Amino acid sequence: MGKRFGILTSGGDCPGLNAVIRGAVLKGETVYGQEFVGFRDGWWGLVHGEVMDLDRSVVRGLSHQGGTILGTSRFGPYQEPDGGAENIAKVLDRLDLDGVVAIGGEGTASASKRLYEDGINIVGVPKTIDNDLDATDYTFGFNTAVEIATEAIDRLRTTGNSHKRCMVLEVMGRHAGWIALYSGIAGGAHAILIPEQPESIDQICAWVTSVKKRGRSPMVVVAEGFKLPEMSDAHSTKGLDGFNRPRLGGIAEVLAPLIQERTGIETRATVLGHIQRGGVPTGFDRVLATRLGMATTDLIADRGWGQMVALRGTDIVRVGFDEALANHKTVPQDQYQEIRVIFG
Repeated sequence: MGKRFGILTSGGDCPGLNAVIRGAVLKGETVYGQEFVGFRDGWWGLVHGEVMDLDRSVVRGLSHQGGTILGTSRFGPYQEPDGGAENIAKVLDRLDLDGVVAIGGEGTASASKRLYEDGINIVGVPKTIDNDLDATDYTFGFNTAVEIATEAIDRLRTTGNSHKRCMVLEVMGRHAGWIALYSGIAGGAHAILIPEQPESIDQICAWVTSVKKRGRSPMVVVAEGFKLPEMSDAHSTKGLDGFNRPRLGGIAEVLAPLIQERTGIETRATVLGHIQRGGVPTGFDRVLATRLGMATTDLIADRGWGQMVALRGTDIVRVGFDEALANHKTVPQDQYQEIRVIFG
């Protein structure tokens, strides 16, 4: 049975990626005698056979480092003529690799599923700060993003109070409002606007006005994918990303002048952007990422190709790519309504 495997990180970077790599290499070497290489820059490295050695000395001290030592990209494995399962199989054979560990989000899982169906030995590790994969309770990076956003709310509140302004903070999440919801609750926001639950500008302004009348400075947290009822699509002026999806962002800068015009309250917008997924991971994310990386070595040792590791409760489990991609995890209406009653 082959004991050499390749690891890649694909899609957006995320705090905890290095901890996954470290957990896999350390346990794989110690328990199973497995050897690892890392594909550089996501699927690009797999398609072109560009690798770096990964052993205990390379991954030492990685758990607290953000980003990914392997590099990442939005390059797809079927994107070029050199790609595709047949050519990738030749790369794996040339490098004497028995399989691939792909760490990434929904797009990476979809590509992994297709490669597996085309005969490539591959397993997955879920990664997204958006926490929008239904097959796992939490993804590493999410907790870090929430902590960063919560700190931003705390900081904006002090300047908002000083100037008696309404502050609008925009956070990431694409079409899932988890970061906005969790950070908004933690930061005591007076309104939390998420893609799953449209709110009218009249309602938003009513919440803001109510807060101002109590002598407070309103704090509004909005997810980048939020849209007003009259908007057909989430706000985007930045073109398409590498997966041909609209680059979202800027809804806070749409809302702030509307709020100021209708309420007469001076309003400022802050777009948190990539700060949310940079820097060091929280302790929770370091532990979760390490556990997922270690569990991956068990999965490849059992030749559980076509599956990914996931968190259910406090347990690490295995799910097939089909199950992992079956549903997009969004904020349920009842969970939002539970919090909505304390807005304003």
